[in-house]
Amino acid sequence: MIDAYLSRIGYEGPRDPTPETLRALHERHMLSVPFENLDIHWQRPIVVDAARCIEKIVREQRGGFCYELNGAFAALLRTLGFDVTLLSARVPCADGTLGPPFDHMALLVRFGDQRMLADAGFGDSFVRPLDLDERGEQHDPAGVFRIAEGRMMRRHGDEWRTEYVFTLEPHDFEDFAPMCAWQQSSPDSAFTKKWVCSLATPGGRITLTRDRLIVTRDGIREERAVSADEWNGVLRDTFGIAWPGGSSGSRTASSRSTPRA
Repeated sequence: MIDAYLSRIGYEGPRDPTPETLRALHERHMLSVPFENLDIHWQRPIVVDAARCIEKIVREQRGGFCYELNGAFAALLRTLGFDVTLLSARVPCADGTLGPPFDHMALLVRFGDQRMLADAGFGDSFVRPLDLDERGEQHDPAGVFRIAEGRMMRRHGDEWRTEYVFTLEPHDFEDFAPMCAWQQSSPDSAFTKKWVCSLATPGGRITLTRDRLIVTRDGIREERAVSADEWNGVLRDTFGIAWPGGSSGSRTASSRSTPRA
């Protein structure tokens, strides 16, 4: 599993469980495995099972959302000897209230007294893990971040916005199963309302929604419409993902219509 997974993310560096290795693995994961919710709209069940998540990412060359991406990444890290804890996080809603517990999964990685926050499953977020005990600004290729009072925050101009609130209570993967089921079935879930496939790039990010392709490079955003006829080709050529139903119909596989990314 290790060799295949590392090949999937294009990683050829050291495998010893150090902060430097974690940073390199995290960045390669973010640059190689897309944040995507396509199986929800293709009506393919997503299960909280590390082996299945790894199979989807490695063998099927797919991505996933937080439970899949961080569940698989945690399994990889543990196999390499890292001390990993699964964390429950709550994401702010549009009205400022917080989502429920287990709304998001993040990872705590310990190196003796040093603690780092890893997260390969939040879409447009930090590319390298954050120092959990640093209260000042942390500069990352994706922007400027800060951790304070159990909040992971990102700077937008002169404003700090909370991306999610988390606790350090350890959890098993199975604890996230009810919310994983809700996220892919409830009409109130952002993931059932919107389509997204998004990947970090060395200079920014590229995102495909139900009808738009958005490319950000060095802070410059370009956006264009994507027709139903070309959508499958854009998905395949940009992200290496083929619609499982054939050459047509990908955007009409569900009547639902891009969550956080």
